[in-house]
Amino acid sequence: MTLIAATEGGMSQAIRTGPAGRAMAQPMDGELLAGLQQHLTMERQASAAYWALALWFAERELRGFAHYLKQESRDELHHAGLFADYLIARGQTVELEPLAAPRQDWSSVDEVFSGIFQMEVDVTASLQQLYSQAERAADVRSTVFLDPIVQGQIAAEHQSAHLLGRIRFAQGNTAALLVIDGELSNDHNEPASLA
Repeated sequence: MTLIAATEGGMSQAIRTGPAGRAMAQPMDGELLAGLQQHLTMERQASAAYWALALWFAERELRGFAHYLKQESRDELHHAGLFADYLIARGQTVELEPLAAPRQDWSSVDEVFSGIFQMEVDVTASLQQLYSQAERAADVRSTVFLDPIVQGQIAAEHQSAHLLGRIRFAQGNTAALLVIDGELSNDHNEPASLA
């Protein structure tokens, strides 16, 4: 869609608009747009999954794990919001897809955190694919948008690997899991740093 606007000197200039009628500086490649929409859904689905996991731990009186996972749910919803904001800024309409009901039955803390690690790996793979699509489309705006998100995702993957490692080291020992639960209650969830 194109909108004609008057400029200085009485000259007219064509301004492109997106599906919702918002002015846009550069149209988006269709494949990249579809990928961004799919990733937004993935972030919303991850938020629902983390919320379900927070419930699972709360039901088992592990408030530190529940606290940590509730925050992760909020973080994933924030990430979805970043994608929505970006699509709107690019003149696009945000399409909200239905979400699948998240899994709510787990057999162990190890199984939960193995699933979390895999979910974070999948989100990273999706971001890498989006980055490649943006580069193929010569869409520098999108690569600039994705840069800090990719960096944050690498950190999230690192953190989930760290927590999975600690849980596996505990080998299901209740006392050790309660120590980790207490640490998570106090927001002590970062991997060791040697820098």
